[in-house]
Amino acid sequence: MNERLALLGSVDPGVAESEVFRLALQHSVAELGALGGTIHLRGPMSALRLVSATGLPTALTGPWEIIDQEGPLAPARALHEGDRTGKGVWIPGAAADRADPDVPICPSRAPIPGSGLAAVPVIRDERSIGALTVITGKNGEPTSAHWQFLREVVAWTEERMEQAPLPAGPVHSEMSGDRLRQALKEVRVGSWDWHIANGELIWDEAAMELYGTRPEEYTARVENWMRCVHPDDLGPTLALVDRAIRGHTVFEAEYRVRGLDGTYGWHQARGRATYDENGEPLRMIGMGWNSNESRTARDALGRALRHMSDGFLAVDDDWRITFANLEAERTLDLSEAELFGRVLWDLPTVRELPGLERRCRKAAAEDKPTGFDIRVPGTGLRYHLRLVPGPDGRTLYLQDVTEKRRHEEERRIAERAASERAARIAELTAALAKATTSRDVVEAVARRVLPPFAASGLAVQTIEDDRLCTVGAIGYPKDFLAEIANRPLTPNRPCHDAISTETPVFLSSSAEFVAGYPHLVGMPARAAQEAWAFLPLTASGNTFGVCVVTFDRPRRLTDEERTLLTTISALVAQALDRARLYDAEYSRSRELQRGLLPRELPDLAACTAAARYLPAAQGMGVGGDWYDIIPLSGGQVALVVGDVMGHGLPQAATMGRLRTAVHTLADLELPPDEIMSHLNDIVGNMGEESYATCLYALYDSITQTCSITRAGHPPPAVVHPDGTVYFPALTADPPLGAAEPPFETVELKVPEGSLLVLYTDGLVESSKREIDEGMGELARLLRGAYEAGTEGDLEGLCDTLTTGLLPAEQPSADDAALLVARLHALTGDRVASWPLPDDPRAAGQARRHVREQLSAWGLADLTPTTELLASELVGNVVRHAKGPVRLRLLHGAELICEVFDGSLTMPRIRRATETDEGGRGLQLITALSQRWGTRYTPTGKCIWTEQALHPPEGGRGDVGEDALELMFLGAGEFDDIEELRGLGDLS
Repeated sequence: MNERLALLGSVDPGVAESEVFRLALQHSVAELGALGGTIHLRGPMSALRLVSATGLPTALTGPWEIIDQEGPLAPARALHEGDRTGKGVWIPGAAADRADPDVPICPSRAPIPGSGLAAVPVIRDERSIGALTVITGKNGEPTSAHWQFLREVVAWTEERMEQAPLPAGPVHSEMSGDRLRQALKEVRVGSWDWHIANGELIWDEAAMELYGTRPEEYTARVENWMRCVHPDDLGPTLALVDRAIRGHTVFEAEYRVRGLDGTYGWHQARGRATYDENGEPLRMIGMGWNSNESRTARDALGRALRHMSDGFLAVDDDWRITFANLEAERTLDLSEAELFGRVLWDLPTVRELPGLERRCRKAAAEDKPTGFDIRVPGTGLRYHLRLVPGPDGRTLYLQDVTEKRRHEEERRIAERAASERAARIAELTAALAKATTSRDVVEAVARRVLPPFAASGLAVQTIEDDRLCTVGAIGYPKDFLAEIANRPLTPNRPCHDAISTETPVFLSSSAEFVAGYPHLVGMPARAAQEAWAFLPLTASGNTFGVCVVTFDRPRRLTDEERTLLTTISALVAQALDRARLYDAEYSRSRELQRGLLPRELPDLAACTAAARYLPAAQGMGVGGDWYDIIPLSGGQVALVVGDVMGHGLPQAATMGRLRTAVHTLADLELPPDEIMSHLNDIVGNMGEESYATCLYALYDSITQTCSITRAGHPPPAVVHPDGTVYFPALTADPPLGAAEPPFETVELKVPEGSLLVLYTDGLVESSKREIDEGMGELARLLRGAYEAGTEGDLEGLCDTLTTGLLPAEQPSADDAALLVARLHALTGDRVASWPLPDDPRAAGQARRHVREQLSAWGLADLTPTTELLASELVGNVVRHAKGPVRLRLLHGAELICEVFDGSLTMPRIRRATETDEGGRGLQLITALSQRWGTRYTPTGKCIWTEQALHPPEGGRGDVGEDALELMFLGAGEFDDIEELRGLGDLS
């Protein structure tokens, strides 16, 4: 131990601080058997800077480079605790062994190698200025002898630091002329402003460059400066800072600074501190510059400032000029001799600059570097003035930035224009991406292309069968649009030239238009346009149209504008090509949907009706709403409305399948609830995602009863003849595909002349209106029609309802169907019914009833045919079915003959051979009636026939005498058949 101290004592005074630190650390680590050691020196504010390390890798020393001198780490604690106790600080490596396990031992909170940290303070002038720290090995906490050794090593270090020479500047050698000129050219003086109280350090742009710091790395903290100073020079420089602050003197130092390339160069700094009323230091403001060059270069600094391209003025605290270079003389129009000693504000040139003195004095009062632009009145010149406070006054830099600012303004304008163009293209691209139809594309182009270019007209045309068809146009007279619509694509026209060459055609004026196309001399006047841009529309290598942008005054587009329009036309072409595919698919879908809906409503005695189908707004796809009126037997009619959920071709196809199924099931004369059950099975078998709503109303004109069944559908509106509107209370069964049969059927008594209004939810419900609110509005419109006396016109009533509920200016997101039916009763004088015996006499009685009733109705011409039909039907009942038997005649738009019996067996038409005794009855019925059929009744079945009231000559239903003779036996011939003996007397 003593040998090591003796060895250190033999070191000659005057060695560099870095060598002192190296020797002190090496002997301390060796004597304690430690793993490594560090020396930190106190910097400005609360920072400790690592100035030397031994035995430790860079990865371990990195976090220790700058640490908080008020923190809990060993070097910081040694500054305070070691100073008070005269002892060192020991921190065990294991957290469990420390008094406070939560206190970190390392800045990164990572564990350290070894058993702990031992630190002793370094003191100068009775003040702790740093600490020596060792990382102990397996021996653990130092012994008393070791602590004594560390204190003696530190004492040796403190002594040698006092004896260490100050950092030596660069070698003074003479410079060649070229190097001197380069030095003069590159003179850079940076200013800095250090707020001593909070550690903030403000550098200007030049200082940032001098201190090798990139803007993105700059944190405006004094630590920035400490990191870039050479470790060997940091201690002496900090001592000079401390001495200047304590002694209220000027700080001057020369030290090495790390540049951006990692190498160190010499740097000079000069500054002075300011103090508050209590004498406490507040700020230090100063300047710095490179001092790498020789003394000749330093002497040339004045000449460089004298001849530098920017104006340079130095003034004292009273604003008297102490130095001015040639550029400042030229700017102020006075020589150096005339300027020296004069107050800056007294100069004639300065007095012509309003507000300059006020701004400079304000900046000086703030005592920090500042800069701003000034304009010289009447000259158009602009200068940038930078004012830098210094220890002995202020320095003013004056730079002519007229051209620089002009270029900056031009660049800003160009960048703003480019940004606006990019924004317009982005907006147009977004709008075109949302455009679904060709009309959407045209509207998007009109809104986002015409205004920025101050254009007045737009026309988009596509090629269809070698003709130009107008997709959309804005800003042209109607006569001109009619002229260009559907024109052949002929050569020697601007549209043809743009399309054939796939190159835009730009015409800047009417004169240029006529010069290029003399045979179209009147077109500009008819279009009321002066300048034109014909832009070909090309997508996927196919040019299919032209986009025409026009101006109502002469306009020569710049190259940039033409390029932008060409770019826009490419975007429009892609969007329009996509929209045309959608338009074609939409048209096919609409045609399919129209084909699936009724082309016209039947003319029935039981009801008169009108209907509307309103598709959703274009872009929503076709829907699955439908309506239907199905005439049935016995004066009955079925009114149906339904809605397949969703939009698209699959929904339209599903609607067609359901409508066909409803027709088929209705023709079977099934009850409404059974029909709905079958529809539910059909929809359920289509898949999990298939759902539909439906309402089926069966109206019997004889009983004036309406039987209604629904599945997830809004209830109908019933309007009595007095204008009373109500919605029947129906059970809200789930939609088809999700419902569980049976379905409930509600029967309503409906007076003659009442309205039954069926509709889908798209008519009364939207994103802005609840369905209850929509149904209330529907009721209000119906009452209003009755109050206005317009309810008789069903077509007009449909228009009133659709206009009131679905205004044209508010596109709907859902399609809607509406069916309005006025119900009519078949009065008692047009209905005749008779019971018949369940024996062979029934046929004769039926013929007699028919003759009498048709004669009373004035339908004697139909008597022979009707007798045949009634006789055949009754004969079949007597022979093949069972009673009770009943005959009914209905006189409506047609003559209907019905025969009721108590059997559930349905007759079947079949082909009879020459040897068959029967099988020809139904063939005869088919030949004599317009149509016939059967239906079940609560007590059995009904077989019915339908005849036209006025059959055509020689058509179906016209029966001759020979047919009668063939069909009926003579009166005496009945006796040959045992079962029919005696029937001849009953005819």
